Amino acid sequence: MTQDELKAQVGQAALHYVPAGEVVGVGTGSTVNHFITALGAMKDRIAGAVSSSVASTVRLQALGIRVFDANEVGEISVYIDGADEIDPRGFMIKGGGAALTREKIVAAQCRRFVCIADESKRVEVLGRYPVPVEVIAMATQRLVRQFAAMGGSARLRLQGVQPLVTDNGQCILDVSGLSISDPAGFETEVNQWPGVVTVGVFAHQKASVCLLGTADGVRTIVY
Repeated sequence: MTQDELKAQVGQAALHYVPAGEVVGVGTGSTVNHFITALGAMKDRIAGAVSSSVASTVRLQALGIRVFDANEVGEISVYIDGADEIDPRGFMIKGGGAALTREKIVAAQCRRFVCIADESKRVEVLGRYPVPVEVIAMATQRLVRQFAAMGGSARLRLQGVQPLVTDNGQCILDVSGLSISDPAGFETEVNQWPGVVTVGVFAHQKASVCLLGTADGVRTIVY
């Protein structure tokens, strides 16, 4: 199966975790796009969604799914989102789609995080994929030096020749060269650095379940 077919497979499988009559938390990215397409088939059986990005909101609304502001709803039963990496404990790197801050906000509002990913995203130790970090622009170069001090190489993410701007109006640093054996400790430390909005390590909002697309079908991993 192609990678895109694996993504479609887990997107469809995630419907099993969507409670009827409730609001569902929806993430961002190419795998989630398949989930949104599948969710369109049951739009009349859910109350709506809370979205983690402008891009996902546009897709949901195009299918006739009502999108709520996060402040309009209370606790949400389930959040469905992808990952750039996921380790054996359910810790993840996220933010390849530049929506990490809103993804973490919605994930924190949900009781259960269901990660949907193809098998290429499964790793033993986080860090092979560069860690996205949303930052305030004036702190960029100082943060580059802070990551260098811990052995990482941080680069400003570009869109064409200009710095990419997130839905929150901020920049993204992508940090390579790290091996993150203590995701919770790393997340806690970097989140306290002045100028960091959100680090793309999801340890405090880790996955509860991973639906992993493999050549042999969808593998369900519970953490």
